Amino acid sequence: MTSTNAGKNESAEQAKALQAQASADGLRFEAYLPPDLAVRVLSLVEGHLIDDPSEAVFVFLREQWELEQHRDLLEELLRRKARGARPLREVIAELRERAASAPAPARWENVSSSSEEKL
Repeated sequence: MTSTNAGKNESAEQAKALQAQASADGLRFEAYLPPDLAVRVLSLVEGHLIDDPSEAVFVFLREQWELEQHRDLLEELLRRKARGARPLREVIAELRERAASAPAPARWENVSSSSEEKL
């Protein structure tokens, strides 16, 4: 999570610089999943519903994009989620506190990358 304007500007510049290559070849990036999402994604792999965590991220992002095409449904979903929600500043402060004292997260080793490196 980028918290400073300078960091946000750097991220925006990097995104701009990668646009052409990403349009042609896609984009690889590292993502952190909080424990509840991590467990859910790993259970999908264990249940053979997906092959690896990156597939879950692809599916989830695709579903979000498709949901955005139906603005009325998205707004209703957001209204329902917002009921009883904690203030964003409180959530961000808690996440930063957890991140500062958290041990290193479990790391997924991509099976296809490992076998490609051995070739």
